[in-house]
Amino acid sequence: MTASNVLLASALASVAWGIVSSMVIVSSLQKRGIRINFLLLRILVIKYVGQYRDITRKETGRTGPWYYSFASSMCLALVLATIGLALRFA
Repeated sequence: MTASNVLLASALASVAWGIVSSMVIVSSLQKRGIRINFLLLRILVIKYVGQYRDITRKETGRTGPWYYSFASSMCLALVLATIGLALRFA
């Protein structure tokens, strides 16, 4: 297995964790009475993540942990995929 394949597989795992994080965020928003549009969830996920951040800040004074989980996993996926693709085509 080449380094590019390992990095791309790691990027996919990071995306999977981001999806898990977004589902927990959506569930948390639903429990707080916010309507979720599941048909447009892929498009509106950033909006919901921002709402989660704002609501948890108002409730506790700190941003909720799932916000950081989502943001860091998506950033990591971007970095890993970029490096993996660069190694593959270099």
